[in-house]
Amino acid sequence: MGDANFVRRIRRDPVAIDRHFSLIVFDLDGTLVDSRRDLADAANQVLEENGGAPHSEEGIGRMVGDGAATLVARAFAAAGIPQPPHALSRFLEVYNGRLLHHTRPYAGIPTLIESLQPKVTLALLTNKPLEPTLAILDAFGWLGVFGARVVGGDGPFARKPDPAGLRALVHQAAASSGQTLMIGDSVVDWETAAAAGTPACIARYGFGPHAFPWNQLRPEDFAIDRPEDLLQCL
Repeated sequence: MGDANFVRRIRRDPVAIDRHFSLIVFDLDGTLVDSRRDLADAANQVLEENGGAPHSEEGIGRMVGDGAATLVARAFAAAGIPQPPHALSRFLEVYNGRLLHHTRPYAGIPTLIESLQPKVTLALLTNKPLEPTLAILDAFGWLGVFGARVVGGDGPFARKPDPAGLRALVHQAAASSGQTLMIGDSVVDWETAAAAGTPACIARYGFGPHAFPWNQLRPEDFAIDRPEDLLQCL
């Protein structure tokens, strides 16, 4: 998990940075919702259909963040079996059929969104395809929260860590990079923020912090251990 004392210092100590953000951009999986079990069950079903052994839920969680194609490739590679041509389409079929079996918002997220919505513009940037992204937002009553400010991994922009999607959301909201905060749980989200010139908030409760280079955080970046901690940092 990195140097915990270092991360706490980044999160709690006063920093001479304006954190009056006008736009907050969330990642989805591992940040707003815990979708790890549904992703793992879908990936493991496809593996087993092709003669592979299943991975642990935690193991699959560590493969998430770069889009469905990369997740499937990582799962097959880790299982030590060749990936068949239909594996990605089969994964998407299985996953879309069980999208909300176990996926739920992290504790504290609904309250956080309710607190933030009247104060700042909220947007979503994910490497997940747009259709399942919108289905998840709809299930939890968040379509109206994010509106048209949702960018998926199969849209007109390259997937994270390419900053194009984040820059488009900044432009759409008539914000500036310095007024924008990117919140995510992985190195990919942090790299996206850095490339777009926006501060980043790392959600340590999500899927990706195990691989995070904590000693490379910029002065404007910080981390949270719970969703509600964000309100103390703004």
